[in-house]
Amino acid sequence: MSKMSRKAAALPHLRRAGLSKGDPVALPLTMTSMYHLPGDPAGARQYGRFDNPTWEAAEHQLAHLEDAGIVAFPSGMAAISAAFFALLKSGDRILLPSDGYYTGRVLAERFLKPFGVTADLRPTTGFADGGFAGYRLVFLETPSNPGLDICDIAAVAKAARAAGAIVVADNTTMTPYGQRPLDLGADLVVSADTKAVNGHSDVLFGHVATRDEALLSTLRDWRKLSGAIPGPFEAWLVHRGLETLDVRLERMCNSAEIIAARLAERKDVVAVRYPGLPDDPGHALARAQMQRFGFLIGLTLPSKAQAERFIGACPLIQPATSFGGVHTSAERRARWGDAVAPGFVRLSIGCEPVEALWPAVAEALDAAG
Repeated sequence: MSKMSRKAAALPHLRRAGLSKGDPVALPLTMTSMYHLPGDPAGARQYGRFDNPTWEAAEHQLAHLEDAGIVAFPSGMAAISAAFFALLKSGDRILLPSDGYYTGRVLAERFLKPFGVTADLRPTTGFADGGFAGYRLVFLETPSNPGLDICDIAAVAKAARAAGAIVVADNTTMTPYGQRPLDLGADLVVSADTKAVNGHSDVLFGHVATRDEALLSTLRDWRKLSGAIPGPFEAWLVHRGLETLDVRLERMCNSAEIIAARLAERKDVVAVRYPGLPDDPGHALARAQMQRFGFLIGLTLPSKAQAERFIGACPLIQPATSFGGVHTSAERRARWGDAVAPGFVRLSIGCEPVEALWPAVAEALDAAG
């Protein structure tokens, strides 16, 4: 039995050790901004901005999966922002992927730059080129979103840490079940748990994971002082979603492997990017550092119009931004300004039975042609 199988089996039972006879098995939702606090407040819960039992329960689950300390945030971008604003100062330089999720680059340009923090960009496939001397923080995303390029986490982490940089890995597309950047040498993992971790497209949430106690303490202080706290109801939903993450991810990744291979055989498809395909440029590295190949497929059709017709024609594809839900979804990423072809579609495979999903996808491609 693998390490992650053992973790998956134990996760639904994490509350058991703290239960007394008659306690609810399901996590109670604690909605409060205040705690009963007579006399000396030391050692007791004090205020809703400092802590909440519901979000601490979700952090406990994530800590179990990451083997690390966890700080939860109200969104994935709040987690990324915490890694930037809590750890950087004027005069620092950071390195970002030029082809990763675009909002991090916008944040750096709009808000870090005026504070005196300089951001450089490199493509994911050449992320180690040029070395890491002079950088305070190196931020990588692999597979990159949306292009699904791969970089060597262990090699980047080793070189960047030797140069004195903090290494942050965005693991949103993979979750702890699919890839483990902390095990490969990253200092911090950030994740938009809005996506597959919650899995039901009804919550915004994020977390930072680290095994460095000093970094963990700084991030917790920043959250408390900045007020970037998760809501208890959102944490409750994430806690529930985490209990089925292993099952959902297994279905999604299995289906994606089948569908990507079938898409690659079609003559009306210009290109397919999926790390699990043997001829994908990142396949060998993906096999070495990923436990699964993921549920995202990069699909390029001949034109913008054909891509839009395909998305609109499939009754089992939800046209929407974001990804990782139980339903298959898709969007044409060029509409957000990503450096991809006009006909590039980011296809997020959901939990529908693949024997029903594939015929619907194939029929939509036929109709779009």
